[in-house]
This record gives sequence, C-alpha cells and structure tokens, in this order.
Amino acid sequence: MQVFREKFGIQFHNPQLLITALKHRSYLNITNEPRIHSNERLEFLGDAVLDLIVTHYLYEKFPQRTEGQLSKVKSILVSKPVLADIAVKISLGEMILINWGEEKTGGRQRQSILADAFEAVIGAIFLDQGLDVAQRFVQQHLLNDFQKIIRRGLYRNYKSILLEFVQSKGQGLPEYRVVQEFGPDHAKEFVVQVRVGEEVLGEGRGKSKKIAEQEAAKMAVKKLHIVDNWLE
Repeated sequence: MQVFREKFGIQFHNPQLLITALKHRSYLNITNEPRIHSNERLEFLGDAVLDLIVTHYLYEKFPQRTEGQLSKVKSILVSKPVLADIAVKISLGEMILINWGEEKTGGRQRQSILADAFEAVIGAIFLDQGLDVAQRFVQQHLLNDFQKIIRRGLYRNYKSILLEFVQSKGQGLPEYRVVQEFGPDHAKEFVVQVRVGEEVLGEGRGKSKKIAEQEAAKMAVKKLHIVDNWLE
C-alpha cells in the first residue's frame, strides 16, 4: 500500500501481508472470506515478535533490574492502551479495513482494534522484511518514547508502586490514615495521609477513602522520585 510505504519507508515484497494485517474480521462479512484471512493470525505472531523485541531491549538497557521489575515495565510497554495510542499517533486507524457496522460504532478508534492492528503490522513486517526491520519499526514508534510511556504507566496504581518501593527498602508497610472528613453524608470528602513509620510521605483528598489514598500515594511516589529512579 502506497500510503504505508510513503509514511514508514517500508516497501513490502508481498503487499498482501500488509493488507491482511490491516483487515479486521468484520471486513470478512463484505468479502465473504474465512476468518483465517483476518489479521488475527498476524496479530498472534506480531505479539510474540513485539514481546521478543521489547524483552531484549529491556534486558540490555537495565542490567541491574530484576526479572520482576523488567516484567512490570514490559507489561506497560506492550499493553493495549499503549499500543492503541501509538496506532493513533501513526494514523493506523485510517488504514484499517472494517465493515460499515464497525465504522458506524467507532471501530477505527476502538482500543482493541487499534492495538491488534499494530501488532499484526509488526507480524507482517517480520515475515516480509525480517527481524531487523521489525525491530527498527518498534524502536521508532514505541521504544524511542520509552521514558514518557513509563512515566505515565508506572503512575497508574500509586499504592502498589509505593508498597513495592518501601518493601524493597526494608521500611515496612505504608499506613493510610483518614485525617479529615467534611461535607454532607451524600457528598462526603476525605483527606488521607500516608506514613511509613512516623514520616508523612503524602496527603491526598477525594470523594472516597480509596481515591484519597491513591492521591496520597501519588504524592509520596513523586516525593520519593520512584519513577525517576527507574529511568536512571
């Protein structure tokens, strides 16, 4: 496909591979093809290729990190939200082949469709061009934004990140205390502090205790520069 070649500089020897990579199963209702002609098989392959590329990258980049730490970061990098976000940035949704029903219900913007198509394209590049070209494609569109993605991803569950960090330092468990409640019963808000020992690491506010705890943990994570430490 000319648009793909011009956009990414990859000339497919077998253009049918790229077409298949962009063919959502809903499109088969138009062409009356069997399901194996959708992009699902290439997505299966691309998932494994992406996993290999990202795993090798992390292994080389972070020689001092444990298997558990590397696995956590890899899971962020290959997650559907991240892959779908990349697919949007490179306008992959505009190239996907879907039927009218999917088009009408926003299929081109659907996270699962975008992420699967991105993986299928990686699978197609691997088959047609080899691992080196697939690696360059992943490097350009995913790994070059590594720090930005990890900063965003590691902050998703602040309580878990804080817990793992303080345990790794042998500091015990974070303790969350409600220090203030205000507002009527139907619209109550809470202020929560998180402590390790006697040290207050953060304070958060929210419409539930859980939200306030996450906000407190968020402040603690930022105070301790936990993500910055990961990126050193």
